[in-house]
Amino acid sequence: MLRTRLDDAPVAPLKIASGCDRRCSFCAIPSFRGAFVSRSAEDILGEAAWLAEHGVRELFLVSENSTSYGKDLGDVRALETLIPQLAQVPGIDRVRVSYLQPAETRPGLVKVIATTPGVADYFDLSFQHSSEAVLRRMRRFGSTDSFLALIKQIRELSPEAGIRTNVIVGFPGETEDDLKELERFLTEGRLDAVGVFGYSDEDGTEALTLDGKLDADTVAERVARFSALVEELTNQRAEDRIGQQVVVLVEHEEDDDSDCVGRAAHQAPEVDGECVLVEADGLKVGDLVRAEVVDSEGVDLIVRPIEVLPR
Repeated sequence: MLRTRLDDAPVAPLKIASGCDRRCSFCAIPSFRGAFVSRSAEDILGEAAWLAEHGVRELFLVSENSTSYGKDLGDVRALETLIPQLAQVPGIDRVRVSYLQPAETRPGLVKVIATTPGVADYFDLSFQHSSEAVLRRMRRFGSTDSFLALIKQIRELSPEAGIRTNVIVGFPGETEDDLKELERFLTEGRLDAVGVFGYSDEDGTEALTLDGKLDADTVAERVARFSALVEELTNQRAEDRIGQQVVVLVEHEEDDDSDCVGRAAHQAPEVDGECVLVEADGLKVGDLVRAEVVDSEGVDLIVRPIEVLPR
């Protein structure tokens, strides 16, 4: 393995591909990362085994577009095969997939992620917006109703699945009707985490040349407006989890008390909320703990340990 770990955390990223073949009008990634190239399953599984030998319990699969994995290898469903194989690597207790394109998220992939033991029922879906008019100007596909249908499909298989996304507001030509569509999607979708970003020009992108540009103050107002909305909605989603059981990977101990901090299956590293384990005497970093959600603070959950799960 040509890899060195810079820490001893129980979770580690695992790159499955690089580059991107999509041509979203706001994104410059294809211009400097090049075409989409998948790593071989053999290489990925080998690195996963190496990471497990070095104390990793959760793998976080990363790429610019994970749903494209395998298409350059002649198998557009390769990810559906790879994920269960990774979940069977000795020492690996949780596999998490990042950056799924909604238009490429097939029913078979949804089922694998939602129902395979050892795979986090977590969907990092790149919606970006839900108004058809804005999505077309972004050179993307979908609509409010098609995105809500995908969420329904996920929750029919796993009612408590975690779903996160990012959205861009203030895109050239965006109207109040477009914003109403986005608000409808976010309100009905009940997502666990949403990043809100304001559009800004980026060199080398098609959007740089689009008409209908909005002034900076208007974009900032829309960012503030939707940030407040998603904060309210995601806090409500966290509150809905009170009384449920979650499985938490302990990632660090608090210095000043007996509490520990980790993440449940619906929480990805750094971008989503955390679980604070109270009355956590005896727990250590790397433990996988079944716990009951007893309270919430924003998107963070307060949980009480029930049992430590064996490897």
